Amino acid sequence: VGRRRVPGPALALLLLLCPPPSPACPAACRCAPGEVDCSERGLREVPWSLSSNTSSLRLGYNFITVLGPRSFPALPGLRLLSLAHNRLELIHGRALLGLGALRELDLSHNRLTVLTPETFLPLTSLATLDLGSNRLGELEPGVLGALPQLRALLLQDNPWVCSCGILPLWRWLSRNREKVREKRLLLCRVPEQLNKYPIMAFGDESFRQCQETSLSSQHYVAFFFIGPFSFIASIFFCTFMGSLMVLYHSLRRESHCWRRP
Repeated sequence: VGRRRVPGPALALLLLLCPPPSPACPAACRCAPGEVDCSERGLREVPWSLSSNTSSLRLGYNFITVLGPRSFPALPGLRLLSLAHNRLELIHGRALLGLGALRELDLSHNRLTVLTPETFLPLTSLATLDLGSNRLGELEPGVLGALPQLRALLLQDNPWVCSCGILPLWRWLSRNREKVREKRLLLCRVPEQLNKYPIMAFGDESFRQCQETSLSSQHYVAFFFIGPFSFIASIFFCTFMGSLMVLYHSLRRESHCWRRP
């Protein structure tokens, strides 16, 4: 049976009347071109059926507690991600892979206590980061250093522990004051005598008693040579002192023998 060919103009008309299906929208979300809004949907994890051309993803006011490895599908065009007002306690170091174009990240109003530099390494374009209203007592030294394009940072309403552990954060804040939003709300919680004291009000003298615990490569080289040398020197010293003691007792024994009648 021969095939019937559809004329070119008729094919074009059919394509106009029946456009290709649009990318699927997660069942619990509201979608518009490039935008996905999954706020207040009772979600406990990130929806996976997201279009690759999504530029804005809002997941606020849900019950997400953990972002595991590769929690998001490949979203090369994502610019804004909001996870505010969830129950986030942990973000895996590989949770944000594939979000290299992200410009704004809102993690406020969660339960985060620890963040690692590895988590933010994929976000080479991030300009705005909101960590307000979490349970952060300090930040690891490399967390903010992993964000070369950061222009705006919010850290208010966290229980900051104003001890030597906060020194890396204080140094970053001192060098980047223009990037810190809501400075007046960046307050100490612990110790009690510094409760509600502004972190930005500290000076160099406040951390004078804090000493760097990290060792440079020169320190390790020195320890490598000094350690074995000290060990060998101590053996020679002990041997020498032992020989002297043996010689001393021998001489005393001989002198007693000569004094006997």
